[in-house]
Amino acid sequence: MLDESVPTGIDASVPHPARRYNYWLGGKDNFQADRESADEIEAKFPGMRAGVRANRDVLRRITGFLAADAGIRQFLDIGTGLPTADNTHEVAQRIAPNSRVLYVDNDPLVMTHARALLTSTPEGTTDYIQADLREPEKILDSPELRSTLDLGQPVALMLIAILHFLPERERARAIVRQLVDALPSGSYLAATHFTTDFMPADELVVYRQMLDAGRTDIWPSTRAEFTGLFEGLELVEPGVVLATEWRPDGSGPEVDPSRISMWAGVGRKP
Repeated sequence: MLDESVPTGIDASVPHPARRYNYWLGGKDNFQADRESADEIEAKFPGMRAGVRANRDVLRRITGFLAADAGIRQFLDIGTGLPTADNTHEVAQRIAPNSRVLYVDNDPLVMTHARALLTSTPEGTTDYIQADLREPEKILDSPELRSTLDLGQPVALMLIAILHFLPERERARAIVRQLVDALPSGSYLAATHFTTDFMPADELVVYRQMLDAGRTDIWPSTRAEFTGLFEGLELVEPGVVLATEWRPDGSGPEVDPSRISMWAGVGRKP
């Protein structure tokens, strides 16, 4: 673990979603606060790790669809998290080596690891900026975005397991709209989002209590609320479904929907 040496700019006493996610995936780039937060959530909701893994798997499938079937060569991945297997640029560049990817995250540790580990193919480009989804204008105005992506050509906006950290649904929709509006026709929005739609009644009561007490920073969305994020876009088949049901490839085991609790969807900008 990393507790012995905390990089500059990181508050190891406050859990961070990217490091908690890393812990659930079996990684070692996390601190005690991250592990305690993750363990508390998982103790009450045993399916959390299954949902996290399902989310990682659907990222791979969505990226593969965008690169292979949709012909996308540019990706804006916001809330990328710590590097692990099959990162966006690795999947995309296996299919199209000239793919260009800009990663965005607000955790300095993510950026440190990204710069050290996420290297591009010679034909493509991979870059990283430390920025916050809640300030989309800073992302869109960044010199790294302008040098990595051509906003005159289609871009895939990847918002994978990030929007549920925004407690206000209308604010989330406004941010998505601002980002999508900056992209040209033929671009795509790919998103996943935590939901309690399948959660057993007893767990749902506990989850609401945790939200009210500030013991979790993951704000759920109903299917209707999540679908609303794709307003004005053409939903790609199979539409908004559980992460495990978005174009499954048979590589993962079948899991009870209540243990997944993650919506997934991809929409094309006309």
